[in-house]
Amino acid sequence: MKPLQDVRIISLEQYGAGPFGSVHLADLGAEVIKIEDPRVGGDVGRYVPPYAEDGDSLFFETFNRNKKSVSLDISSPAGREVFEELVRTADAVYSNLRGDVPEKIGITYDQLKHLNPAIVCCSLTGFGMTGPRKSEPGYDYVLQGLAGWMDLTGEPGGPPAKSGLSLVDFSGGYVAAVSLLAGLHAAKRDGLGMDCDVSLYDTAMSMLTYPATWHLNAGFVPVRTRHSAHPSLVPFQAFEAADGWFVVGCAKEKFWVRLADVIGRPEWARTGSPYADFGGRREHKEALIAELEAIFRTRTVEEWLADLYPASIPCGPINDVPTALRDEHLSARNMLVTTEHPRYGTVQQVASPVRVGAEQPTYVRAPQRNEHADEVLRGILGLDEERIAELARAGAFGAPAGATEAR
Repeated sequence: MKPLQDVRIISLEQYGAGPFGSVHLADLGAEVIKIEDPRVGGDVGRYVPPYAEDGDSLFFETFNRNKKSVSLDISSPAGREVFEELVRTADAVYSNLRGDVPEKIGITYDQLKHLNPAIVCCSLTGFGMTGPRKSEPGYDYVLQGLAGWMDLTGEPGGPPAKSGLSLVDFSGGYVAAVSLLAGLHAAKRDGLGMDCDVSLYDTAMSMLTYPATWHLNAGFVPVRTRHSAHPSLVPFQAFEAADGWFVVGCAKEKFWVRLADVIGRPEWARTGSPYADFGGRREHKEALIAELEAIFRTRTVEEWLADLYPASIPCGPINDVPTALRDEHLSARNMLVTTEHPRYGTVQQVASPVRVGAEQPTYVRAPQRNEHADEVLRGILGLDEERIAELARAGAFGAPAGATEAR
């Protein structure tokens, strides 16, 4: 069996952060059943451009492989009835909505425990389900600004800058997945479920890590650093070579000794040199970096790496995305996923980095909207044709026949 093959998750997820968190669980074998609201055309990620058409998008494919989809309007009494029957069969209810919404739509532990005392209700929200901001929408861009990330990103003197990736969303997804798994472990042990109140805000703030500790305890105020330099370790930054950029980092004194030798300045690492230790290099940073920049500009990136790699000095080229995706190590690590899709044909994407055991995950494309209705309604809930038709007439699966469904 796959590691999570005995886990069923009912997911009210949408867009990026929530689906990113659960895709790792789905890859590990969890049965993730996406509840897609038929009133709005399901998960909004289906319509994210530029590669989107008729409810399919490459954005959606990225975050929803190995999952199942059912169209269900849980705001209707009939849809709520089906949802509650699913909760009885499930291990967890997972969502990423605004902080005040889980309680409003009745998906917290206190609202579901009468159906399933062991249910784990994991809510990934913008600002959490408590506090003055709980009703505010939270998006990656907003959180990168609010948590101080953008103030620290970019060149000194330039405008605030967002990370090139949605790191708050993706980190929040990971935190939600870890929280849900911890909740499942406790529920299995104790027989009682709980709420997992996870937020993008908490995630973003927690990732301030040691600069926050330095500020809270010593008054340190983080600032942007030139060429993405480490705030305290010198050298550890991007350097320009004759034909491009690369990163060199001396996180330990032994790396500095080796680097000094590679660049032909072994005396810089000897006792008596102002650059001999961490403190000296930090104190004399401007002079040292100026000398290193002049040296590194004399050769190409490839030439420098040819000497740095054998010396086991932390370093690497600054690739563009196409080059990064061509790295032979990526395929050697089985980090490329291939699935077959009725619209796109063969779809390639990057795999989950979560590894458990030696068995490689298997992959199935993201679901079409409502693709697994029969499997869920008949197979899991045991509903017959007459009952399904009755629920459909009552609006459980969207507007009844003859009415217009919105996207």
